[in-house]
Amino acid sequence: MMKQTDGLKRYRRLLMWVFMSMMIFAMGITSIHSVFAASPSAGATSSGAVYVIPIDREIENGLQKFLARGLQEAEQNKASWVLLEMSTPGGEVRAAEGIGQMIRNSAVPTAVLVQDRAASAGSYIALNADKIYMQPGSMIGAAAVVDGKGQPINDAKLVAYWKSEMRSAAQLNSRNPDIAAGMTDVNMTVAMPEIDQTKEKGQIISLTAQEAQKVGYAEGVVSSVNEAVAALGHSPADIVRVEPSIGENIARFLTNPIVATILLFIGIAGIAIEILVPGFGIPGIIGVVAFGLYFFGGYAAGFSGSETWILFGVGLVLLILEVFIPSFGILGVLGAASLITGVVKAAYDTSNALLSLGIAFGVAAIFVSIVAVIFKERGIWNRFILKEQLSSDQNYMSNLQREQLLGLEGVSLTPLRPSGTIIVDGQHLDVVTQGVYIDKNCPVRIIRIDGSRIIVDEKAEDTEPDVHGSIGPLI
Repeated sequence: MMKQTDGLKRYRRLLMWVFMSMMIFAMGITSIHSVFAASPSAGATSSGAVYVIPIDREIENGLQKFLARGLQEAEQNKASWVLLEMSTPGGEVRAAEGIGQMIRNSAVPTAVLVQDRAASAGSYIALNADKIYMQPGSMIGAAAVVDGKGQPINDAKLVAYWKSEMRSAAQLNSRNPDIAAGMTDVNMTVAMPEIDQTKEKGQIISLTAQEAQKVGYAEGVVSSVNEAVAALGHSPADIVRVEPSIGENIARFLTNPIVATILLFIGIAGIAIEILVPGFGIPGIIGVVAFGLYFFGGYAAGFSGSETWILFGVGLVLLILEVFIPSFGILGVLGAASLITGVVKAAYDTSNALLSLGIAFGVAAIFVSIVAVIFKERGIWNRFILKEQLSSDQNYMSNLQREQLLGLEGVSLTPLRPSGTIIVDGQHLDVVTQGVYIDKNCPVRIIRIDGSRIIVDEKAEDTEPDVHGSIGPLI
């Protein structure tokens, strides 16, 4: 009982520790975010400037927030143009759609300079801009929908949807929508007489800088940012560069699907090990830090607010309570629902979050099982198992051993009224009489074994027979 009480006290402390960790994280996340928040760009107060924003990586969630900040700065400072320096292999469709919408809704005209390539989602973003310039050797197009391994997706509904998005983007600035559709659909046939080419079935359109200019997909071929700015009617002195802040780079890294999955795995495994195999402390701390980084990434990227880590903290506490409070699974179900909701809401995309959580949970379950087997002697289940043994060294014996005492003789160590203690062959036994009183230090004999009771009676003293007295004197 004492060990069980100690275990409960320990886990009450664990609950308090988790709660305090989440509260400290909650209070610190705002200040951390403010430290990493972007500072105004140099020259941000220049009216009529050209804001140059780089798109030099895959299209993903963190990039969207960075571009939103750059467009907002340009609008607030009444810039003349926003020029996007683009060199991207593509990326996430949803992120590209969000960026395209921001460009269409921007109060500042937007141009794109394709420095290397504007492939896949990059070509969609470029088509939403008012003007497109390309450097020699660059390309635009190849916007077929692919999976995470780069293999084409043949879902007719998805292909039709993306093709319509590409066509709509091309039509914004009177570009040939069939060419945009041919960048997506392998089954189309598209004639491009301007470059003496025809896209046949099984092909995807990808245009060089010169080809793009001839078919109306580029306003010109330029060799540098300065030339593109000059084509927009400005000089290099009007350029204001917008660079990602430390916080945006960190948010981009933390919200990467692979990194997010790893953080979820570390968080789940660390806290599970701390609960199931207590005594280490370090796994629990690492788990809370991993979850903190996961939620900070979503918060810094603008995908979520404070409600996500609150939901997670409540879910974690409920799951720990389920271990000690019999609730017929109610606390466990509520805790799991709250935890999963917090994790999903902290991500940009629900399906990706559920996939990451599923992978992390499966791998963590295997890892925690291995750790639990290795450290089984320290497992929480040992706190609920009675380990004490009633051994013969402690004067405990089984019924079979008691039967062997029948007929043995000893001495009473205490008065038997009718119960007390005797000593038999150096062994102390608790016994009872048949209702008679036997004084201390009297000889006794074990006459019966009744279950766990040892019944004794006083032993009669042996007397020698009076032979001479029985026959009288001899002559």
